[in-house]
Amino acid sequence: MSTTVSARPDVTSRTPLRGRLAVLSVTLGIFAVVTTEILPIGLLTPIGAAFGVADGTAGLMMTMPGLLAAVAAPAVTLATARADRRLMLGAFVLLLAVANFLTAAATSYWVVLVARVLVGITIGGFWSIGAGLAGRLVPARRAARATAVIFAAVPLGSVLGVPAGTLIGDLAGWRTAFVTMGLLSTGVLALLLLTLPALPPERVTRPAVLRALLRAPGTRFALLMTFLVVLAHFGTYTYVTPLLREVTHAGPGMITGFLLAYGAAGVVGNFLGGALVTRRPHLAFVAAAATIAAATALLPVLGRSGAGALALLVLWGLGYGAVPVCSQTWFARAAPRAPEAASVLFTASFQATIAAGALAGGHVVDHASLRAVMWLGAATAALVVVPAAAHFVRTRAGRASGPLFGDTLRRGARPSSGR
Repeated sequence: MSTTVSARPDVTSRTPLRGRLAVLSVTLGIFAVVTTEILPIGLLTPIGAAFGVADGTAGLMMTMPGLLAAVAAPAVTLATARADRRLMLGAFVLLLAVANFLTAAATSYWVVLVARVLVGITIGGFWSIGAGLAGRLVPARRAARATAVIFAAVPLGSVLGVPAGTLIGDLAGWRTAFVTMGLLSTGVLALLLLTLPALPPERVTRPAVLRALLRAPGTRFALLMTFLVVLAHFGTYTYVTPLLREVTHAGPGMITGFLLAYGAAGVVGNFLGGALVTRRPHLAFVAAAATIAAATALLPVLGRSGAGALALLVLWGLGYGAVPVCSQTWFARAAPRAPEAASVLFTASFQATIAAGALAGGHVVDHASLRAVMWLGAATAALVVVPAAAHFVRTRAGRASGPLFGDTLRRGARPSSGR
């Protein structure tokens, strides 16, 4: 299944402070990546106006990174399998800084899209490597907490990053927002190089591992559920700012406050989803999808008032906040013996669906309306109930014959002699 390259570094010899700083640097790296990826959501209208493109076309700023990240996740993992992970993380953050500065200096829309391609490569590479590093930075007894800290950067990108970027864009222009992210990325690069130890690869993930993982029933279920929920979310959320301007008649300050409330709810949803998915995994996915479906279906109707829009955005945030942890948990259960491979598939599927959602939503916005994209997103999220119910029945029926998670992986790839 994998080839051992080097022994695991002795993290117990490092000081607790150095370990915490290393975890912090990776967390800030993911925060910078997530914020840069979704920053255009809050700045979609002014960026589109600056280059004379419609909101749907401006949505390509969300499509491009997701598409490239989906390709980069497996490609980077396989191509750089023997490279020091510290150097690779530094290279990806440097690329992120370049992409932000390039966006800020863009004189035409195609330059922005080129920069977003660089963002996509960074997302796929940094996530695939950084998501599973906690166990190599701190002692084993602290690995779970360190992992939680690293993944907390995802909702924090919505809570702090996007509202702050939107506020900066409103006060000083959208280009200043991207300059700020470029400066943040540069600071993260310095912190990574100062705090991370040398991280030679422990194992080499081979294509056979990914192929075997794709045959596992748990993986196929995780792929389908992730596709439906993320497609529904990003097909609608990418265009939430134009909707709030059109339906709620919200100004820049009100939209910033709405996005802040959405992000705060997302943090709560992240922890609630994490607690529920360990006990009732099917219910957690269905509850998250149902919440998103309700919020997006009602927003064009009840969102005409500021109070109604705020309440529905909080509901939306609670639902989507649980989605990443639910999806990641299902992929991890499908591959308990290949965590890096699971991380690659999680990243690739998530990012590919972000791209598909933004692209599909843009098509509906350009050819129908903002209200129509919300209702179609709600219908897509509601479809989650069907595969969840089918998989629940299969899981109960299969308990007598053995575990469903990871069975194909165990049959299709044998551990190497080094494990």
